[in-house]
Amino acid sequence: MRTAVIGHVEWVEFARVERVPLRGEIANAGSSFFEPAGGGAVAAVQLARLGSDCVLYTAFGDDDLARRATDRLAELGVRVEAAIRDGASTRRAFTFLDDGGERTITTIGPRLHPELADDLRWGELDACDAVYFVAGDGAVLRRARAARAVVATARVLDTLSAAGVELDAVVRSANDSAERYKPIDPTPRYVVATAGAAGGQWTGVEGRTGQWSAAELPGPRRDSYGAGDSFAAGLAFALGRGDGIDDALALAARCGATCMTGRGPYERQLEL
Repeated sequence: MRTAVIGHVEWVEFARVERVPLRGEIANAGSSFFEPAGGGAVAAVQLARLGSDCVLYTAFGDDDLARRATDRLAELGVRVEAAIRDGASTRRAFTFLDDGGERTITTIGPRLHPELADDLRWGELDACDAVYFVAGDGAVLRRARAARAVVATARVLDTLSAAGVELDAVVRSANDSAERYKPIDPTPRYVVATAGAAGGQWTGVEGRTGQWSAAELPGPRRDSYGAGDSFAAGLAFALGRGDGIDDALALAARCGATCMTGRGPYERQLEL
């Protein structure tokens, strides 16, 4: 399979703490590490680990973090097509990973995303079985529709609405106010609402609805960073290979559950 992700990358410092400090407190991190992460990067690595040939379309600032992120993603099996924004800085983030298995994120700087006007190999989208859209302009999303399956996050609902593209699925978190869904035209084939350990539910364009159960964690819970984007990547992969919605959600749930058993986004992701 050939897949693509269109989205953003953040250079993230992860710090392991017992709990997130309260206002005015000082917390000691037992360990810390850096990774290129964010929605686009995490989903692309998951797609690569599922066995697909994955390319990530993104944008970086004109700085050394762009090179470091590209090199690291290549180590993780992802080919990067990136526009460089002159005078801009690659977005950074700081993430607490606490002993309760939760992640708390602070982003630093504006999100950078690709645009169709960027001189990237957009023609490769025509041969893709699946595309996951995280961030970009409406023209890029319309260009991506040549793929067999296109899945998008509800975090960029305004872009989805303006693009006027029929999507195979829109994924949102039922527990995140930033991912509220309102109807867009044309109606997606599926609107998928995740609910963590409670599984989730979906609604089809013809009015059918369904639910799925969360997959059992294949090990102790470490943290939730990257679980949602791993889930969405698994859904895109499965729809791109022709799975029905129930089978696609079962694979997606396994992707999200596996990611939660590793430190940060990449220590453990589902491999096929």
